[in-house]
Amino acid sequence: MHALAPHSTLKIAVIAFDGITPFHLSVPCLVFGAEAAAPCEIVVCAVRKGVLRTAAGFAITADHGLAALDDAGIVVMPAWYDDCRPAPPQLLVALRHAHARGARIVGLCLGAFVLAEAGLLDGKTVATHWEAAALLATRHPEVTVDADVLYVDQDDILTSAGVAAGLDCCLHLLRRLRGAAVANKVARKLLVAPHREGGQAQFIERPLPVSRSDGRFAQVLDWVGRHLQQEHSIDALAERAAMSRRSFTRHFRDSTGTSFKQWLLNQRLAHAQRLLETTALSIEAIAQDAGFGAALSLRHHFRAALRTSPSAYRKLFLAGAHQRSVDTRSLNGARCAQPSSSSIGAG
Repeated sequence: MHALAPHSTLKIAVIAFDGITPFHLSVPCLVFGAEAAAPCEIVVCAVRKGVLRTAAGFAITADHGLAALDDAGIVVMPAWYDDCRPAPPQLLVALRHAHARGARIVGLCLGAFVLAEAGLLDGKTVATHWEAAALLATRHPEVTVDADVLYVDQDDILTSAGVAAGLDCCLHLLRRLRGAAVANKVARKLLVAPHREGGQAQFIERPLPVSRSDGRFAQVLDWVGRHLQQEHSIDALAERAAMSRRSFTRHFRDSTGTSFKQWLLNQRLAHAQRLLETTALSIEAIAQDAGFGAALSLRHHFRAALRTSPSAYRKLFLAGAHQRSVDTRSLNGARCAQPSSSSIGAG
C-alpha cells in the first residue's frame, strides 16, 4: 500500500444498512472525518438510499446509493448483521467492481462476511470478531481466519476484529496513508491508543496497571520508549521492574498482547516515521536515534513493515507539506487582495 500525499483528497465510501449499530458506522467516520485527517470526503451510502433504522432505536438517512462506490478510493463495510445473513447481490457486485478498479476494501468486524461472500478474501488471511471466526472459516474454507489478532492488512484488503479493533484498523490505515503524525493527532482527539499492531491479541487480560508491580512495569515501558536508541534485553528490563525474567515476559504478553521483541520493533518504526516526517536528519542518524544501529537495518525493517523505503516515505510527506504551504500562501494572498467589507461599504 502506497502512502497518499497529504494534500490529496480521498473519497471514502462507508456502507450502511438497515439495523446497523451506530457505533460501527461512526468508527470510519470519526477517524477519516477528523479535521487532522483532511482532506477526506466521507460518503455514507446504502443499497437503497433513504431512511435506515439503527439498532439504537433511531433512524439515519443515507443520501447515496451504491453508485458512490464507483469513484471511491476506499470502501468500508463497517459491520454486518449479527446472524451473518447473505448480502444482497447488488452489494456484492458493487464491492467486486470497486476492488477490480483498484479501490482498497475494508471489512470491520462482521463486515468480513460480506467481503468473503463477494469472493474478495479468497486465499487471504483475515480477521473478524472472535465469536464469529469459526463460522466464517466454516462458511468460507478458502479464507484463512485468524481469530486472535486485532486486524490484518493485506494491502488492498483490510479486515478487523470486533468493535474497538475497528478503530485500530482505521488508525493503522490512516497512518499508512497520511503518516504517523496525522494518525497520532487523530488518536489523541479520540482518546485512544495511537497505534496497536494488528498482530496483538484480541484479548488483553489486564490492560491497565492495577498493582505496584504493574506500575513499575508501566514505568519500564515508558523508559524504554524514551531510550529507543539503546540496546534492551529482557533480563535488564526485568531487573529494572524488580521482576524475574519469566514474570516479566508473562506480564508483558498479558498487558500488551504481543512479544517484547515485536513491541520494541513497532516503537522504533513509529519513532523513525515521526523523524522522517518532521526532521531533516539523515537516514543514518534516524536509524541510530530509533535504535536500528545502521541505515541498512532501518531500510530492511521499514520496507518489511510499510512496503516502502525511508527515503520514499520522507519524499512523499515533504512534498505534501510543501504543497500545503503553497496552498496556504495562495489562500492568504487571495484574502489580502480582496477589499474588506468596510471599504466596500465606504465605496
